[in-house]
Amino acid sequence: MLIVAAQTVLTDEHLDLIRNHRIDITTVAIMTDSEEEGIACKQEVQKAVRASKEMFDSIRHTRKIPVMQMRNEILPLVREVTEHTNVFQLLEAVKATDEYTYQHNIGVGILSTMIGKWLNLGETELAVLSLAATLHDVGKMQVPLDILNKPDKLTQEEFAVIKQHTVFGYNLLKDTPGLNHRTALVALQHHERLDGKGYPFGITDNKIDLFSRIVAVADIFHAMSSKRPYHNALPFHAVISQMRKGIFGALDSSITSLFLDNIVKKMVGEQVVLTDGTMGEVVMLNPFDIEKPLIKANEGFIDLSKESDLRIQSICM
Repeated sequence: MLIVAAQTVLTDEHLDLIRNHRIDITTVAIMTDSEEEGIACKQEVQKAVRASKEMFDSIRHTRKIPVMQMRNEILPLVREVTEHTNVFQLLEAVKATDEYTYQHNIGVGILSTMIGKWLNLGETELAVLSLAATLHDVGKMQVPLDILNKPDKLTQEEFAVIKQHTVFGYNLLKDTPGLNHRTALVALQHHERLDGKGYPFGITDNKIDLFSRIVAVADIFHAMSSKRPYHNALPFHAVISQMRKGIFGALDSSITSLFLDNIVKKMVGEQVVLTDGTMGEVVMLNPFDIEKPLIKANEGFIDLSKESDLRIQSICM
């Protein structure tokens, strides 16, 4: 028998109903404000993903960008999610678990907008960045679905087709009325790298637009943090470490550091799971290595800077 539905805000009447059914109130799981905010954040992201899926499926068939739908339906949701105060709940909410392509578009849009805010971009620039980031992979709508959704590693020939999505996206966006030219540049350049080893043209340094460099950081972080058709999400410590080391190519170091430092510095007070399964709370950051903080666990403390085999596997949400 359903007495009170999950996620109900409890009133005196609900409590009376629970007692009248002789249910011990201490056995009822009460959601904290933080947990409620986390659920709300995830619901907002899922709403944006559903709208994104509908829009991108339309683009696949019509080859036209519904600019007004983007601005009126999807971008307000993207901007609303970035107002969420708990960055780890936000990062958890944007992780892709299925239908990667659609979740990735929204995830990168949200993360790029967050970076833009941390860079103190003006409102006009931020609006252009949000739109460009959400449309960065629109060229994939011209890639055959059997390649796009392939569960195994791509062959060299298939990867060559995938790489063309940057040019497909640019050509689609540059001819769309009402879009800033930087939107098309982001689609073209988000896989370029500062050392010239990116694609499609291997350009370097300041030839890559600032927005493209922002989206490149958000793109890699979201891809590595998410479950994809051919690999599972990487542990938190691995994503942070590999991005700092430039494993995925030469990113803009100032943008990468700003993004990662803003995330890591917010770990204090968060519950984490270590690579050996230990759960604990981050109580203090190490100023010389902020990725290896002091953890309170099992009535003691673990200093990760002195534990070569221990890292943070995940943040508890």
